[in-house]
Parts: sequence; structure tokens; C-alpha cells
Amino acid sequence: MEPSACTRVTAAMRSVSRADFLPPRQRRNTALDQPLHLTDGQTCSQPTTVRIMLELLAMEPGQRVLDVGSGSGWTTALLARLVGPTGRVDGVELRPELAEFGRSNLARAGLPQAQIHLAVDGVLGWPWLAPYDRILVSAEARAVPRALAEQLADGGRMVIPVRGRMTVVTMADGVPSAEQAPGTYRFVPLIEPEPGAGQVDGG
Repeated sequence: MEPSACTRVTAAMRSVSRADFLPPRQRRNTALDQPLHLTDGQTCSQPTTVRIMLELLAMEPGQRVLDVGSGSGWTTALLARLVGPTGRVDGVELRPELAEFGRSNLARAGLPQAQIHLAVDGVLGWPWLAPYDRILVSAEARAVPRALAEQLADGGRMVIPVRGRMTVVTMADGVPSAEQAPGTYRFVPLIEPEPGAGQVDGG
């Protein structure tokens, strides 16, 4: 019997130490179930929230995944564990110093199927290597950005916080649809190239 999504997420979170992706001053707080400050207002997300998002993604080995707001590289590493050596994960980070920090953490983790890119001005996500089977967004949007939905493969799924609600976007026959999951959440805001431009209905 194939392991469930919850079981696979549990195994991934046990195999990737959060402490290895935190600044030295924060490592003593790694066991706290809360966001931890990284730099310039950015945080390493709360473990419980990360678990929920990964379970909602329902990932499979071998998939191609985009990690928007990769931060310290912790979520990128978790995604890499879930897709395995035959998959691929592209992390995207807006802040150069944080992107470099994430890259160094990822290199130590020994996960060659994952890499972190520095975001390009005016571009949301990483469209050059799209489409993706899964997209994880670790920043809060005002509405589901069409630019990210368009980077989903047919049958793909994106998990993104929208106005405090975790939102699951699925792509079917080139048409995205969005549904909200239970609960409310707080994230740093998603920096979008053109505020209000190109949003998916239902987000």
C-alpha cells in the first residue's frame, strides 16, 4: 500500500531539521511551533502551518514543484524530499541575502534536485521552467495571482494564503479554480509586480 500524503509529509519533516535552516541566533527556538524571524521582516513559517500546506499540496514523487518565497530554504528542502531524486524543485526568493542563505542551507542538505533562484524584477514565480505540477506560496496575496496560476500544469495544484485563508487552486483543461481550506493564517505579504493585475476568480 502506498503511504498517505500525511505519512509522507511526517517523514519529510522528520528528515529535514528546521534548525539547519535558521540563523544561529534562532536555532535555540527551532522546536517552537511559531514563525521565526530571519531577516528584513521575513520569517521561517510555523511548522504546523507548513505541514498543513504540504498536506494540501498532495505531492507525488517525480513531480516538478515551484516554491515561491523560499526564504531560508527549509520549505524547498521539504518539497525536495517529497518529490524525491526524480523530481525537481525551483525555489524563488526576492531578497538576495536570503536567497544566498537558502542556497547555502540547501547545499548542506545534499538535495541536488532542488535549487533557489533570485527573483527577477517584474516577474512572479519562475515561468521559464513552467509548467509545474505543484506550487507552494509562503506569502499572503490579495487574490490568487493569474501569473502563478498560469505556471500550473494541467491537473496541477497550488496552495497559497489569500486574505488570511489557505486557498487551493487546481488547474483543469487550462481553467484554474480556487477553493478555501478551513482555518485562518497570517503570512508576510506577497510582493506582486503589478498590484491588482491578473487575478483568478474565486480567490
